[in-house]
Amino acid sequence: MSFVWESSVLAIIAFGILYFLLNKYAFGPLFSVMEKRRELVLQQMDEASKTREQAVSYVEEQKQALQQARQEAQAIIQQSQATSSSQVDRILDQAKAEASRLKDEAVRDIESEKNKAVEALRSELGTASVRIASKLLEKEVKADGEQEQLVDQYLKEVGGRS
Repeated sequence: MSFVWESSVLAIIAFGILYFLLNKYAFGPLFSVMEKRRELVLQQMDEASKTREQAVSYVEEQKQALQQARQEAQAIIQQSQATSSSQVDRILDQAKAEASRLKDEAVRDIESEKNKAVEALRSELGTASVRIASKLLEKEVKADGEQEQLVDQYLKEVGGRS
């Protein structure tokens, strides 16, 4: 194999012309498309990163909102328990006061009825005593008109006072 100068120079010149033409018409648009594609990929990666960061931020916000809602719910539960406890105490106090009032009223009514019964019994006892005394006096009093008048007068006086 022999080395031919002319073929080598011609190949180098053809390669140079091909490189110049490719550089002018093919490499520029090809590199431009590749650069646009690279920028698009970088932009999509940035958007994905931002979206991921937003998702993480949103998840954190949701966690905080959920925690706050739990705390508010717990506060509401504690407040309702305190309110119901105070209402129970208030209702019990009212019930005790009402029971005490009813008991006192019942005791007064019983005492009043007892006093009325005692008065009625005394009145009845006085009437019965007068009847017994008058019957006894009738037996003792003989036919004497003067004694009978004294007894009648006495009975009228006693009967008028009762």
